[in-house]
Amino acid sequence: MESSDAIPGPPLFRAVASSTRPLYQLLKSINFTKKIHVEITEKGIRFTADHARVMQGVARWTKSMFTSYTTNFDSPGSDEDSDSGSESAPPTFQISLPALLEALQIFGAADAAARQSKADMDPYRSNLRHLRNHDPDAFSNHTLGMSGTCSLSYASEGGPFSIVIEELGVTTTCNLTTYISEAREEIPFALEEDPTFKIITQARWLLDAMAEIVPTSPERLTICASRGPPYLRLTSSGGAFGNTTVDFEKGLALLETLRVEQRWSQTFRFEVVNSVTEAMKIANMVSLRGDSQGVLSIQFMVEVEGAEPSFLDFRVVPYVTHEDDEDEEGERDADEGEMAGGVV
Repeated sequence: MESSDAIPGPPLFRAVASSTRPLYQLLKSINFTKKIHVEITEKGIRFTADHARVMQGVARWTKSMFTSYTTNFDSPGSDEDSDSGSESAPPTFQISLPALLEALQIFGAADAAARQSKADMDPYRSNLRHLRNHDPDAFSNHTLGMSGTCSLSYASEGGPFSIVIEELGVTTTCNLTTYISEAREEIPFALEEDPTFKIITQARWLLDAMAEIVPTSPERLTICASRGPPYLRLTSSGGAFGNTTVDFEKGLALLETLRVEQRWSQTFRFEVVNSVTEAMKIANMVSLRGDSQGVLSIQFMVEVEGAEPSFLDFRVVPYVTHEDDEDEEGERDADEGEMAGGVV
């Protein structure tokens, strides 16, 4: 009995993936902070990044992305919890995003190098690879396939987040320090109460538009959605090399969904919105939504071969709503009118 008590229990979480590349690419899309919040659930892992309280990004590793996915904690609201009267929340902690990305990148690069070496040793297969004329998915097995396995585990609260690579009898382990999660507030988004606009289009169209704006090195980006042409307009300002305007005039052809309740126009820090371009590069579709408070929601759908689509969510706070600007201008005009009337 004493020896059995000394044996540690099963880890709170353990999963095995056949590739680290999709995990790396999804996390890289929210690489604008040093630490991220991690929440492990029975359906997958949720990563949240905050950027100077003006933007939040959420990336998810869904359960379907792993060949095996096991959790050993009671989910809140389960029958057992209700009977015992106690609820155990899913494990949450903070982790260094640069360290996690570096670990995944090193393992992925080492695997890619090994596979390339094997392919070069087989001229026939190498020639076939060059003769194929198709564009595989960014996360396809042809592009990302691994000969080994990647295991992720979280043994206990406060313990390290472990990444283990096993290939050809060689095991490499990386233990990343975890930190107690700090209190944080999500950026509110009142879409369900009063939706203002919703636009769905291919992510590459938005990426092309941002590429047109980047060379001017702007400080601000104004996004305008309207019922009529140009439907969607991106305007940069404060640039060292001038201003740029990109119109989606052929909106009905480029936009798969266009629903605008009323004209919506807000201005954001360009560098903040531009940090989302990593997500644009790997996503298939993008959904732009805005609420009456001026908050912009950007959601990307990323297709992963052999798994259900993964979603990247971003919320961006504007400089100041245009309604506030109009109110301030109205108050100024009223004050000036009173002063003028007094003088007269």
